[in-house]
Amino acid sequence: MTTPITTAQTIGPFSHEAWQWAADLGKAANAGSAAAGGITISGTIYDGDGVPINDAQIETWQPGAAGVERALDMPAFRRIPSDEQGGFAFTLADIDMAAEPGQPVAYVTVFARGLVKHQFTAVFLADDAGLEKSAILAQVPAARRPTLLAAKTADGQYRWDIRMQGPQETAFFDYI
Repeated sequence: MTTPITTAQTIGPFSHEAWQWAADLGKAANAGSAAAGGITISGTIYDGDGVPINDAQIETWQPGAAGVERALDMPAFRRIPSDEQGGFAFTLADIDMAAEPGQPVAYVTVFARGLVKHQFTAVFLADDAGLEKSAILAQVPAARRPTLLAAKTADGQYRWDIRMQGPQETAFFDYI
């Protein structure tokens, strides 16, 4: 008898090749948003030993962006592979974040070798004046909230690292 494949199966070592079509869509969306002056969030993804993960996939969905990205095949969606040094960067559509203060700028899903199940998180802009009113951040222990905040480095540029395990582990969410 054959055991059926379940959602808990590992993604294997070939995710960069298998998901290249979606990474290409993500790159095209990134380029379009960058040209339109969107917000760029860059960082590095690290494993539990602090070693950069060079074959992760970072997938984002930006609430509110579908309306301004109608021309894209998959509006509001990005899938970006990490590079050889674990680096990633995604550029989000320029939308009015002040309209919904305290909300994530993007919801993020992480896929990587060795993960039995992908991980869900969210990224907020550290300079969002509405963070203290965020219903999502209120559910995260205060000491862990900084793991969800992207720090401004320049106009339209933010830095946010993802840590899969360890003392500075990014807060991940379970959706039921």
